[in-house]
Amino acid sequence: MKQFIHLVINGLPWEGDVQVNRTLLEFLRDDLGLNGAKQGCDGGECGACVVMLNGKPVQSCLILAAELDGSSITTIEGLNDDISRIIEEAYVAVGAVQCGFCAPGMVVATRALLEENPDPTPEDINNAMVGHLCRCTGYVRTVEAVQYAVKRLKASEAKEVRTNVR
Repeated sequence: MKQFIHLVINGLPWEGDVQVNRTLLEFLRDDLGLNGAKQGCDGGECGACVVMLNGKPVQSCLILAAELDGSSITTIEGLNDDISRIIEEAYVAVGAVQCGFCAPGMVVATRALLEENPDPTPEDINNAMVGHLCRCTGYVRTVEAVQYAVKRLKASEAKEVRTNVR
């Protein structure tokens, strides 16, 4: 059985039929070819499938696509601006990425966190990463990556202000 829905996916309108029992993760990966969100546990435990739904991070393996009519979805592929590049570069710079399987979900969660709280404490960062599993790097480097991204974003904003004042 299918249902007709309207979505905005990575800033672009989409409409069409989706299987009523298909998860958002399956829809993104199998129907749209957006493979950045990873299929890990299929139970909302690992965070590899995190995307933003209406600006909030969610585990796409737990949500049915047919229930999202009128929603806005942002995947790692849709995070292609300067802020997202700084976040991604910060993860690489501090060694918070090794195998890379968890990275898309963590980067999406980081972006959502920084949109809500541009100067998070280590506790804020750890709370934002609850539900993300990483077997390679541990979580200290994740906190360091977010802190480094915040530092670079502040420096970028200061440079932009100085440039605009001249």
